[in-house]
Amino acid sequence: MSRHPEVLWAQRSDKVYLTISLPDAKDISVKCEPQGIFGFSAVGVQGELFDFSLELFGKILPEKCKTKVGLRNIICSVQKEEKGWWKRLLKSEEKPAPYIKVDWNKWCDEDDEGSNSDLASNDNDAEHVGQNDESSDDEGMLYLPDLEKLRGNQY
Repeated sequence: MSRHPEVLWAQRSDKVYLTISLPDAKDISVKCEPQGIFGFSAVGVQGELFDFSLELFGKILPEKCKTKVGLRNIICSVQKEEKGWWKRLLKSEEKPAPYIKVDWNKWCDEDDEGSNSDLASNDNDAEHVGQNDESSDDEGMLYLPDLEKLRGNQY
């Protein structure tokens, strides 16, 4: 039986970024089909099979999809066929599977899209892949000390 790795996603007007959290993966296979099907499979460090297939919100250009493999994760840059912001990652309006989450570290709102929009094609990205393995949930904890100071000053 196969398992599902954690998948983080973010988008720009022309691309979708999928970060697959799977340390030391082997036999990695990524398939992109024009109608918007994204498929992934790999073997984990203990020999277990990980795979999933996603029906993306819109059509994609398979020949322009890029994949970078790091020690802790695999980053896929999926080129959209038509430039524009998708309402969601998947075509289905149902709630996505629990292993699919928003990548707040790469997230960019429509009106914030600027010169840093090409995350997966920067040459420096290969060095950074897997170095920031903190979950996005941990980042919210950075502000707690400030709140404690404020609370202490109120009394």
